[in-house]
Amino acid sequence: MKGKTMLDTDEQPTGSQTKARDDYLLDVEHTRQGYALNQMCGSLIRAENRARFSENEARYCDEFGLSPEQKQAVLERDWTAMMNLGGSIFYTFKLATLDKKSMQYLGGVFTGMSTEQFTEALRSGGRRFG
Repeated sequence: MKGKTMLDTDEQPTGSQTKARDDYLLDVEHTRQGYALNQMCGSLIRAENRARFSENEARYCDEFGLSPEQKQAVLERDWTAMMNLGGSIFYTFKLATLDKKSMQYLGGVFTGMSTEQFTEALRSGGRRFG
């Protein structure tokens, strides 16, 4: 990818990014839906796979048989869409670390907070509901 993108900053995504839900359920159907996506993300634990992915992200996604929607979510780094399409945070976080994104960054994405706001919320005991 050429030029400055969301991958180059800690800014939270805006615009066409998918809005996070607060009711993800990890069940058999969701697990099956995300199998290829999670396998692809999980493969990034190996240095040679990270290099291949970085060389041609779209081709690497195709090698794992991602659905067109999953592939688009990966290429656009639409973290919430990845969750909606069966992704597990434990696997998609491997992709985030490739982009030098922290778990706090992803927490901010999923809660609509900045990384700093999310980190501060954790330090102060977490979010308050109701």
